[in-house]
Amino acid sequence: MLKGFRDFILRGNVVDLAVAVIIGAAFNAIVNSMVKDVLTQFIAAVVGKPDFSGVVIKIHGSPIYIGNFLNATISFLIVASVVYFAVVLPLNTLLARIKGPAPAPPPPPAVKTCPECLSEIPQAAKRCAHCTQPVA
Repeated sequence: MLKGFRDFILRGNVVDLAVAVIIGAAFNAIVNSMVKDVLTQFIAAVVGKPDFSGVVIKIHGSPIYIGNFLNATISFLIVASVVYFAVVLPLNTLLARIKGPAPAPPPPPAVKTCPECLSEIPQAAKRCAHCTQPVA
């Protein structure tokens, strides 16, 4: 039982996933700092609100924190754009360069098979040369 667990943990996928989660958590701190300390301050300089977390709507005495949602949305958009432009796009370009141009499709066959005698006849033939059967 322990051997199976050890084999599972030491597989490359599990270790790669663990590293990705740790790097993702560290990257999350960077993105949150960028949103809170840079982007929202830049927006505050333009709009006049220092932080979106202060934007609250009260309905029947219950607060709805619109600002926190805006902060989370901005964080998501930054993470998505960084992942796309820094990881996905360069990787796709590299893979396309390695793979090379797509191969040309094969030319259509010059012969077809007679349905009656199963011999090969030219593609344009209307009648089989071997059994004289009409071919569609």
